[in-house]
Amino acid sequence: MTTSPYDPARDGAQMQFDGRMSYGDYLAIDQILTAQHCKTAAHDEMLFIIQHQTSELWMKLALHELSAARRCLAEDRAQEAFKMLARVARIFEQLNSAWDVLRTMTPADYTRFREDLGQSSGFQSWQYRLIEFAVGNRNAAMMKPHEHRPEHLALLQAELARPSLYDEALRFLARSGLSVPEDVINRDVSVARQADDRLVSVWATVYTSPEYHWQAYELAEKLVDFEDYFRRWRFNHVTTVERVIGFKRGTGGTSGVAYLRRMLEVRLFPELWDLRTDL
Repeated sequence: MTTSPYDPARDGAQMQFDGRMSYGDYLAIDQILTAQHCKTAAHDEMLFIIQHQTSELWMKLALHELSAARRCLAEDRAQEAFKMLARVARIFEQLNSAWDVLRTMTPADYTRFREDLGQSSGFQSWQYRLIEFAVGNRNAAMMKPHEHRPEHLALLQAELARPSLYDEALRFLARSGLSVPEDVINRDVSVARQADDRLVSVWATVYTSPEYHWQAYELAEKLVDFEDYFRRWRFNHVTTVERVIGFKRGTGGTSGVAYLRRMLEVRLFPELWDLRTDL
């Protein structure tokens, strides 16, 4: 016995979109799917482009969430900030998974189009730089690759002028009654912070008596959770690059794997890691 094909319109599904907004219209799918412009006929160049484009989309969302989380902390809306920070950690989990796809590209695959990349490199991602600046890893020298785009440079300069996520976290602790040193609260936020043993003691107070400092305790774990995924992302970046190009120099002129390994040593919230040894 045969049955008639199912027609979703019978259940109310919208099937006509002349003059009405469709899924593709709302998401600008046509623009997204036509933004891949391969320079060569190499099969794996499409993978390379899409992996990096999707990573930039996830970074855009991460910046959206980090900015909102920072604002919430500054306004003592900690619970809202916690949800946003948890989302950022999950975003970096997605970014980590993207390396698994890219690692299916072999050295032989990559050499078919690597020369056509010119000097372009992920090192030049202004969104990635904004994420680093936003969470507290601030190095004004890293703005130079963006000087040719005044609009991107302006965003980076504006970011350096405002307190980082970690600055706002420390200010939140101070408003919560914890003894954060005054010079930490009033520091020049445009420069990178240095690890401070006094802050290890502040965070240790939170961890030794979490029942009295529950919001600060939850904030600390949200920050550590994010940095955990962020450090995994950096590690996966190193191993992917080494697997695909070995120890060649990067297309953007960096030392490649050696540079990326150096970045593994950078800690965003050092006191939150140091206190674990003392507990």
